Amino acid sequence: MSNTLYFGDNLHVLREHVADESVDLVYLDPPFNSNANYNILFKSPEGAQSESQIEAFEDTWHWNDSAEDAFDEVMRSGNTDAFTLLRAMREFLGDNDMMAYLAMMAVRLIELHRVLKPTGSLYLHCDPTASHYLKLLLDGVFGPRNFVNEIIWKRSHAHSDSSQGSKHYGRISDTILFYAKGGSERVWHTLYGPYDQSYIDRDYRRVDENGRRYRLDNIQGPGGAAKGNPYYEVMGVSRHWRYSKERMDGLIAEGRIVQTREGAVPAYKRYLDEMPGVPVQNIWTDIPVINNRSNEMLPYPTQKPLALLERIISASSNEGDVVLDPFCGCGTAVHAAQKLGRQWIGIDVTHLAIGLIEKRMKDAFPGIEFEVKGRPQSLKSAEDLAKRDKHQFELWALSVVDADPWKGGRKGPDGGIDGIIWFKPDGKKTEKAIVEVKGGGTGPKDVGRLAQVMDREGAKIGVLITNQLPTRAMERDAAAVGFWENEYTGRKHARLQIITLAELFQNKRPDIPWVDTSLAKKARREETTKQGKLL
Repeated sequence: MSNTLYFGDNLHVLREHVADESVDLVYLDPPFNSNANYNILFKSPEGAQSESQIEAFEDTWHWNDSAEDAFDEVMRSGNTDAFTLLRAMREFLGDNDMMAYLAMMAVRLIELHRVLKPTGSLYLHCDPTASHYLKLLLDGVFGPRNFVNEIIWKRSHAHSDSSQGSKHYGRISDTILFYAKGGSERVWHTLYGPYDQSYIDRDYRRVDENGRRYRLDNIQGPGGAAKGNPYYEVMGVSRHWRYSKERMDGLIAEGRIVQTREGAVPAYKRYLDEMPGVPVQNIWTDIPVINNRSNEMLPYPTQKPLALLERIISASSNEGDVVLDPFCGCGTAVHAAQKLGRQWIGIDVTHLAIGLIEKRMKDAFPGIEFEVKGRPQSLKSAEDLAKRDKHQFELWALSVVDADPWKGGRKGPDGGIDGIIWFKPDGKKTEKAIVEVKGGGTGPKDVGRLAQVMDREGAKIGVLITNQLPTRAMERDAAAVGFWENEYTGRKHARLQIITLAELFQNKRPDIPWVDTSLAKKARREETTKQGKLL
């Protein structure tokens, strides 16, 4: 199985492209309203927003025909336990956003159970708002006996949501529900963390002549003769011992059995550097959170730390196994899988996510090869996407030219900006190129409007991506905007550049000066922080 990214609804992708019992590990972090007021999740359909395709930054689903269809599909699935639970939830909750979320999740969990191998495991990442409902659904799909752990992950430090006016404790944790398809047959590797320094100082306070820390362990045989432990003399002391006489003599020869004073009971010398550490428990507070100073931060608000996914994948899969993330977002799970030598499948419903993952994987693993399915691979398919879904077409086009989507357009007019390319022409000063995407008709007015936006925003370069060939008037007006000279290189760049869809498929890209990846990340972090404060 080759490593593959799929653009599309994960329910359809799972049914059409993922075979029964072909996946070793599933991790999913389904979108939900993690940062919203709890009561908003239970609003009635009348108060809900109009239905639209699920977006990376819109963490909620609504009760509508799609949710009703999902509810019916669970009923027809043959999984009576899952449907019984889902029907009871609907009677309790009514037809609202929360119920829509649970119906849409239930039908997908049934598919995920189907594709898992008997030795496979599933980790569902959620917040406490819906974790109790999801656990019931998982009990229905996997069986309550196949529940393994509820993991609590400390996802952030203390923040202002626990201030005096909020009247609740600070919400800084996520829940990860861990289920196994085959119960005890699951793949499992015990992971260890470092010992606490106070424990080391207390229990491993002794240091040998080589500077190695050690402690002394009891070697007396518990239960004595009743447990079958042998009785003999060691260093002048007769006792029942844990080891046979032959094994004891070998340990003494190795210098591992010591006597602290004459007549004292001998003990085993246990070195700190031979110990694996503390087994990882189900409360995780040791994984650094992502913030605007993190090197791994991407322009994606629900990004999870790479270390979190490395822990899950290391514990519940083997090298070469297949890891599936059906809501892959910015691709942390597939990144961790690749790093740890696993095969992977990622699915997401937005071009923003797929484009971001493509770039992330190529930056992290130069020369990597993987398939991307469901995205436009030809001019005709790109034109078809532009007709079907303008916003997804824009996100796809922006990802092709490595532009960040402009968040200002999410809750209001975009001001003539669809995306921004950050660059650092002189190695010091941050500059930007504004990108505008047009899937329909274009004309000189579009060139003039982009030129105005460039002046307003102080952008050195503007890029107009268009489906239609530019007219002579458009080319004339674009040329009239002039050139920008990079003082650092002395090279001139057209200030307003027009690129057609056909040219994108011929690998033509904007003529932008050297793009500094580290600067782009810094600019993205600053923009993400700024937009977060505005919203």
